[in-house]
Amino acid sequence: MGRVTGKKAFVTGGAQGLGQASALMLAKEGALVTVADINEKGAKAVADEINAKYPGQGFAVALDVTSESQWKEALAHADKAMGGINVLFNNAGIGGGTTVEDTDFETWKRVQAVDADSVFLGCKYALPYMVPHAPGSIINTSSIAGLIAGHNMAAYNAAKAAVWLLSKSVALHCAKRGYRIRSNTIHPTFIDTPILDGMTRGMAKEELVRKLAKQVPLGIIGEPDDVAYAVVFLASDESKFITGSEIKLDGGISAM
Repeated sequence: MGRVTGKKAFVTGGAQGLGQASALMLAKEGALVTVADINEKGAKAVADEINAKYPGQGFAVALDVTSESQWKEALAHADKAMGGINVLFNNAGIGGGTTVEDTDFETWKRVQAVDADSVFLGCKYALPYMVPHAPGSIINTSSIAGLIAGHNMAAYNAAKAAVWLLSKSVALHCAKRGYRIRSNTIHPTFIDTPILDGMTRGMAKEELVRKLAKQVPLGIIGEPDDVAYAVVFLASDESKFITGSEIKLDGGISAM
């Protein structure tokens, strides 16, 4: 307990899945947490869940991560509510598209906007709030698909690879400026979150999970807390000498 006591975290895509699990874990370990999501009702529900367990530690704000103006408003709101920001978890993201030939341009632009542009906007506009409350940590959700390509994932591969390299650029920028703000990426593979429900294609979820697990050397898919533990580590001062790096949460896929 208390690994991130005194930290003030802003979590996007926090209404469900990895964002929800990480918000709850950060609060459990002592942080104040603002849950941001385009689903404002869902964000408030997670903040309420935090406050039921850890009174006064949860806050919520509506945020479309593709909107520059909403980023400015949401960060200002969180800064006022928590008395600062020193952890940014850019987690919101979507899938979409297939091969380079079969992906339409609108889908391409939408995936880039939600998965990559949002990380740029978050880093750009959060840094002025984070620097006065340093040391701090930026954690960006890429994917194992940001490191290993698939023939039918053109838009997603491109967006998640952009997150990976952008995060390194941010890390070097902050180091050069002496900000004491670190920037790293996490790279999950298949995790048991609601996003799997959209992948069933008529099969039972249990069948899908078995199918996906066969692609993972450990023989299982991940759980949301597997990611949340990594987020807490990167948010904490335990990782104070880690920046411009990546943590692969892939059960060994990238080792093959």
